[in-house]
Amino acid sequence: MSDPIKSLIKAAVSRRAVLKTAGIGASALAMPGILGAAGAASHGPLKVAAIYTLPVEQQWISRIHKAALAAAERGDIEYVYSESTSNNDYERVMREYSEAGHDLIIGETFAVEDAARDVARDYPDKAYLMGSSFKPMDDAPNFAVFDNYIQDAAYLSGIIAGAMTKTKNIGMVGGFPIPEVNRLMHAFMAGASEMQPDIKFQVAFIGSWFDPAKAKETAFAQIDGGADIMYAERFGVSDAAKEKNVLAIGNVIDTQADYPDTVVASAIWHFEPTLDAAVAKAKAGEFKAADYGLYSFMKEGGCSLAPYGTFEGKIPEAALKLVGEKEAAIKDGSFTVAINDAEPKSS
Repeated sequence: MSDPIKSLIKAAVSRRAVLKTAGIGASALAMPGILGAAGAASHGPLKVAAIYTLPVEQQWISRIHKAALAAAERGDIEYVYSESTSNNDYERVMREYSEAGHDLIIGETFAVEDAARDVARDYPDKAYLMGSSFKPMDDAPNFAVFDNYIQDAAYLSGIIAGAMTKTKNIGMVGGFPIPEVNRLMHAFMAGASEMQPDIKFQVAFIGSWFDPAKAKETAFAQIDGGADIMYAERFGVSDAAKEKNVLAIGNVIDTQADYPDTVVASAIWHFEPTLDAAVAKAKAGEFKAADYGLYSFMKEGGCSLAPYGTFEGKIPEAALKLVGEKEAAIKDGSFTVAINDAEPKSS
């Protein structure tokens, strides 16, 4: 296990300790709630429970968890969570949290869509905000969806990569070819092509959301195939880049502190606007089925490029200029990054 992953796990343990000390640990699951989401407006913090299918240190999950911890620290919510919940167990945990009096339940239901919506129908006084590839449905009016639509930041990170590659060969390692991943890869590829239209891309998927060893081996193969920059959609890719002395572009979280000579830039997801909007709606008794995906857009504060840090002064000026122009245009609405959910292919 790499040092960066160990540090993330250590941080996660510390966060869990904080939750327990604050009295909002997993034991709160059995405590009855007072109000459903529709009536919580004037009765203190909203009771929020999260169900995660992976550890909270996993990239995507960590951003949701971070936003919830921040809301809890502000006193906006009371927060409990379950991590590493299997798909077979997801519905049961959803029902337990719903019965225990939590007002808003968040999580990701990509593999358990039907079961999750069934739960929502059975608890119409609760609010559900779930990561999903599907849209809201009229028969589940309390089931809202979100996704990490961070194609804006992915596009900008691609511009950086396109300017930095010398072999004009970029490797890309993803988890699964689902819309949530595909759109980010396409946006990244479009950005890179702005700088050098004849760049070649090696695209591979490892069939897992958390298998750093497999991601690393896949990255090694792409580097051996000529890639001098790696798009690190999964943990493990930056480890390979570091060992082979090539560069990497991060996704969802900023890992440059762990790879100061490797990770040039990262597209960061900020879940705070999504969660804050849902909490406000629930507290006001106005929560309903809606698509919260737009809160991940750059103009809503839902994504950004991480600071360049150790790569300040090392990125070509032409790329920095184009990034600045495109970022401004994205934020003022004069430029829109295309959303392409189709599976990307090697070129």
